[in-house]
Amino acid sequence: MAWPRRPLPGPPPLIDDRRAPVSGTPVRRRHRLARRLLGERGAAAVEFALVTPVLLLLLFGIVEYSQAMSAQATLSSAAREAARTMALTNDVGQARAAAQNADGALNLTAGAIQVTPATCTGASSTQMVTVTIQFQQNFTSGLVGRANVNLTGRAAMRCGG
Repeated sequence: MAWPRRPLPGPPPLIDDRRAPVSGTPVRRRHRLARRLLGERGAAAVEFALVTPVLLLLLFGIVEYSQAMSAQATLSSAAREAARTMALTNDVGQARAAAQNADGALNLTAGAIQVTPATCTGASSTQMVTVTIQFQQNFTSGLVGRANVNLTGRAAMRCGG
């Protein structure tokens, strides 16, 4: 005596298990193959392929923008340090050296740093020394539409501290 077959979970199958007349394969197996071929198995891959370029563009844009903002903050800090040094020491060379020491990885040149006025000697207590630093930020990915952007850091302090 053969064991009785257990019913499959879910709704009863619409196709019986008899052999197809020509091919010799069960009709149910052929139905599963047709369902697999006509299904939506590749839809996730296509959606991923469509969304990935947009997400990468967004990611690189965020990285480029954050690098530019970091460079701008560093320039402002270096300009403030140079203005403070000029106000206290009254020496343009020391002010430029202070800016170059505070620039981090930007590697500022002395020509990019402008100090006005050139001296605080004999200045009134209300005269201000202004330091302006120019820097060109290069974009690494080139996805922003520009190869570089000019950044400026500016600071002012009263002569004599």
